Amino acid sequence: MTAVDDRTIAELFENLDVPEGYKAELLRGDIVMTAGPDRVHNWIVESVVDQIPRARRHRSQTQDIRIPGELSEPQPDLVVYERGVVEGPGRLIAAPAVALVLEVVSKSSVGRDYRLKRSMYAAGRVPAYLIVDPLAAKCVLLTEPTGAGEEADYAVERISKFGEPVPVDAIDLAIGTDEFQTLA
Repeated sequence: MTAVDDRTIAELFENLDVPEGYKAELLRGDIVMTAGPDRVHNWIVESVVDQIPRARRHRSQTQDIRIPGELSEPQPDLVVYERGVVEGPGRLIAAPAVALVLEVVSKSSVGRDYRLKRSMYAAGRVPAYLIVDPLAAKCVLLTEPTGAGEEADYAVERISKFGEPVPVDAIDLAIGTDEFQTLA
């Protein structure tokens, strides 16, 4: 893709009229639109938000992030970052300012969450990426991002079953999963 094409896609995305009940993300040059989430999805995100103390961190559910060096502006299900790291108005937070991103897997997002976004968040140097999978009743915590671009990945992968706590060193917290439900 040329720089002109990238600029055109970025402008198109910036001015996209997203229908109510949908969200749009720019993922490595592709505009991806998805329908609103299932209740189980929302309850999982709500449970995690409730466990992260508000006094120290922002817990944003509709926050777009910018992946430096990429034509990507994903909107994770939850973005956690220290208070004071980002000031003033704006739609985007640079990925390196983020402590944790969380994605809750749905039937339509499995490939994006486990592969594409894994690589994107690692390329953006997000220190912790938590995939909550209500289809498989497990959480996958990815840490220690390495590499660049599409070859980026996380060096450490820790899998926990629903019901087991997920220790997330990046935010000094073990996330309880007892309330998480499945989509079975």
